[in-house]
Amino acid sequence: MRIKTFILTTLVAIFSFSSVVVANDAEEALTNKFLKRLEAKHMKKLTWLSGYFSLNRINRDNDYNKFASYESNNFSTTELSWLGDAKSFGMEMGVVFKEKFAWSLGGEYTMQLGQEITGSHFYNPTGSLVENPSSTISLYGIKTGVQYYFYNAPSVAEKLTSLALRTGFSVGYYQVSWDLWSSYSNLNLSTSAPTGSNTTFQDNAASFEVHLGADYPTKIMGLALGFEMSYLYLNFNQVAWYNSQDDEVVASFNGTSDGRVDLNFSGIRGKVEIKHFFNF
Repeated sequence: MRIKTFILTTLVAIFSFSSVVVANDAEEALTNKFLKRLEAKHMKKLTWLSGYFSLNRINRDNDYNKFASYESNNFSTTELSWLGDAKSFGMEMGVVFKEKFAWSLGGEYTMQLGQEITGSHFYNPTGSLVENPSSTISLYGIKTGVQYYFYNAPSVAEKLTSLALRTGFSVGYYQVSWDLWSSYSNLNLSTSAPTGSNTTFQDNAASFEVHLGADYPTKIMGLALGFEMSYLYLNFNQVAWYNSQDDEVVASFNGTSDGRVDLNFSGIRGKVEIKHFFNF
């Protein structure tokens, strides 16, 4: 009887231990399988980071250039230059969310536009000398867009292996600040007369851009070169500041409200960027 009890107890113990071992093995196999699936799914996202320089050839027919010509006639010994090229630096990140389609997000800063003139110059509207008159513009913004690789799209497995061609569009949101010499003869829209010394004229606006570009892999640290041509639409049409009476004060290229200056930076842009593709 004791022998039977011992044998039965031993068999139960062996069965229980085997069940635990089998269960642990099955659980480990399931865990490993899940982790592999999760890793495979996670690694399907191809991303990039880039830094770029762009040159915007601003349309020549814009209000600032009319303003520069008008004010040059008001100075007896100097003149204001037209806006020509806008030089910008930016950073961008992107992800290929579907085969051949990518989404990007970035920001950029435009180097100071306008000019600072040294010396004392006679200004007709005030009948006095202006010391170091200046007209300087700062511009920065953020943008997001969609790209479509229509030739040799980069892939998760191989990233970028040869020349790839793409097209797309982006929308953005920009802020502009414009500083003029203190005694500039501004226009108060409420009184139609100048309002004292000037402060910063400001505005914000949305942008739209369409582009055609290319990415080419280099053999340097896995980096790629990007080249792009685009047309940017960016027009600020509410540039102003407000005095203590909450009157809207603007700049004008003919001294009337019809000549209110809209800062227009639309034009054809060229961009060169350094990219790094990686899986994330």
